[in-house]
Amino acid sequence: MIVRLLLILMMITTCAGAQMTVSYPEGRTPPSTAAPRPAAPASSSLPHADELKPVRSLAEVGITDPFRLIKADDLVQKAMYAGAFPGCRVFAARNGKVFYDRAFGTLTYEQAGAAPPRPVSLNTVYDLASITKVVSTTLAVMRLYEEGKISLDKRLGDYLPMTVGTDKEMLPLRALLLHQAGLKAWIPFYRAFYDSTGALLDTAYRRKPDERYSIEVAQNLYLRKDYRDTVWQTILNSPLENAGRYVYSDLDFYFLAAVVEKVTGKPLHRYVTEQFYVPMGLRMIGYQPLQFIRKELIAPTEHDLTFRGQLLQGHVHDPGAALFGGVAGHAGVFATAGDVAAIYQMLLNEGHYRGKVYFRPETVRQFTAYNSPISRRGLGFDKPSPEAYDGGPVDGRCSGYTFGHQGFTGTCAWADPKTGVVFVFLSNRVYPNQENGVINRMSTRTTVQGALYEALGIPEDTSRPAVKRLQLPK
Repeated sequence: MIVRLLLILMMITTCAGAQMTVSYPEGRTPPSTAAPRPAAPASSSLPHADELKPVRSLAEVGITDPFRLIKADDLVQKAMYAGAFPGCRVFAARNGKVFYDRAFGTLTYEQAGAAPPRPVSLNTVYDLASITKVVSTTLAVMRLYEEGKISLDKRLGDYLPMTVGTDKEMLPLRALLLHQAGLKAWIPFYRAFYDSTGALLDTAYRRKPDERYSIEVAQNLYLRKDYRDTVWQTILNSPLENAGRYVYSDLDFYFLAAVVEKVTGKPLHRYVTEQFYVPMGLRMIGYQPLQFIRKELIAPTEHDLTFRGQLLQGHVHDPGAALFGGVAGHAGVFATAGDVAAIYQMLLNEGHYRGKVYFRPETVRQFTAYNSPISRRGLGFDKPSPEAYDGGPVDGRCSGYTFGHQGFTGTCAWADPKTGVVFVFLSNRVYPNQENGVINRMSTRTTVQGALYEALGIPEDTSRPAVKRLQLPK
């Protein structure tokens, strides 16, 4: 056991110290009124770092039980053995010091007669699914809010003429960020583009692009560009069936992305790339990854037999986002764990990273705080359950100041201002079929996070109810 512990610690230190040497792929160039301040968390005992750097010794981050790092390894291995996912990337830092950065397994499962599957590496890029809501749309909304270009209490009709005269006109942006606007939970848009036999409509799709069929939804599959209007009309005609309730809905972020694009005059992907990814030096994050990342670095998601009839690798898994060419407010961003962690570290630093300021501290605190009396949500961010003995989507050691999001493809990313911990877990649990729910039945993301918190000597946190009472707008 002692030998195993020494080997594991050497591997962890080596991984944490590995530096990404990738540069911009050839040909890629960068696309050319404060609210009341929520109470600040009691900070961790170590100062936050301006950027993520590898730890030189585990003692730097306060590791009190190195055996718990082995426990994290074992939890991942057990999940892979149970078929939860073929591989994953787990990343953890405290106060900017990366103490755990491991790549497990492979991008796909072994198949008889096929070449051995490619191993997961520190450069593996994953489909983030709903983490997109945080690392794209919410960042954009925060920037526009801080600049005074939008108000959270203004209505959709103030920004989007297409909503005027519909029951969506009066929906406030704040309600959309909280998933309390009353929208339907989900609309399977893609089903409207089938004929009676279940085949894709010839009038909707082509195998080669042209001026009319220009929205790439998958490899060699292009949607007619005016069908995007059909999607919007479906949303606008959908009933407000959840008024006054918290119902998690991607539709909220369809509208928020549209507001960002209307106010900035730029496509969402270009705006967030210009405003955040490029200035932060993040090279392996973005929409439509096949335009700047080699395909073999991207983990495949589902063999989509329902809609696109192919294995998806580099095209967004979410079918609604696919109908928008892979650029949407709720899904579409692909990234490495390191680039996701950098964004979360910037937010943990209350808006600064590598000597640059992206937000004012009060903006970060406002958006990442509990903001609803009827749910656990922040503004665009998910948060722990405000229960003393149940962290909900996070481990019970996470404080009530924690913020982040999970993703349908088997991902999550969380930052905890009280402890200084950033935790990122990326997998392709939907490969080869999205019905695979083993990762949730085993609570793999949460238990791995818990093992890393244990290694840091962080106890259960029962103060989440008090934090919510403190943070809720008066």
